[in-house]
Amino acid sequence: MAAWRQWQQAPWGRLRFTLAEANLLRHLDGLGHGPLRILDLAGGDGGDAVRLAARGHRVTVVDLAPGMLAAAEERAAAAGVADRVTCVRARVEELPREIASGGWDAVLCHNLLQYAEDPDAAQEVLAAAVAPLREGGVLSVMAVNRHSAPMVAAVRELDPAAALAALGRDRADGRTFGTTMTLYTAGEIASRLEGLGCPGAAHYGIRSVSDYITDDERKHDPAFYADLERLELALTDRPAYRHTARLFQLIARRAPGAGPVRAG
Repeated sequence: MAAWRQWQQAPWGRLRFTLAEANLLRHLDGLGHGPLRILDLAGGDGGDAVRLAARGHRVTVVDLAPGMLAAAEERAAAAGVADRVTCVRARVEELPREIASGGWDAVLCHNLLQYAEDPDAAQEVLAAAVAPLREGGVLSVMAVNRHSAPMVAAVRELDPAAALAALGRDRADGRTFGTTMTLYTAGEIASRLEGLGCPGAAHYGIRSVSDYITDDERKHDPAFYADLERLELALTDRPAYRHTARLFQLIARRAPGAGPVRAG
């Protein structure tokens, strides 16, 4: 929890949440009048949920870690949106019936796929994310971009040999939680979403340049950070940059008549 909070408060963590929210807002218009019902899977301590609740939406955070859910409740209370944030302890692949039954206007699945044990487990996570979504509802998926691994090794770590080796790997060490991650590309996950009834996903890049600026200390300077944030917001949907961004975000609508999705 301490490592996660430190990461969130760092410039790169703040950029992640700002960009994710800005991209998602492009797709929420037209989903209906009044507050939307949003499901945040593996939502942790409410970093995404509280922002959306502050906009008037009703958000249910699902996570398996009691400490994360307690922190989400505290964050919601501090922001004055405790009445619009509900926390539920559950595995994403085993959602309670009242959640899995459907009717959600939007579902978030952010930074979860890379921690699934293997591609089959990742597919189960995606199916579990699509299943509760209503027809025409919006799904947002975020994960570490495999294309960024060689760039990190070459630019940040100045290790071209490691960058060359990374070209053929889909595994990497996750520093924040100290676990191994499986890396995917946006194209791979977009193809899976199409098979689950969510075609035509919009592709955004999260932190297109920030992670390749080696002077991390300067990112804490408010003026520099403000310029960096404006740049990242301008680059997030530009093809030349989104393909090598550190993270990808895919946002798609569930197609009408797509039929039920078997989760698990």
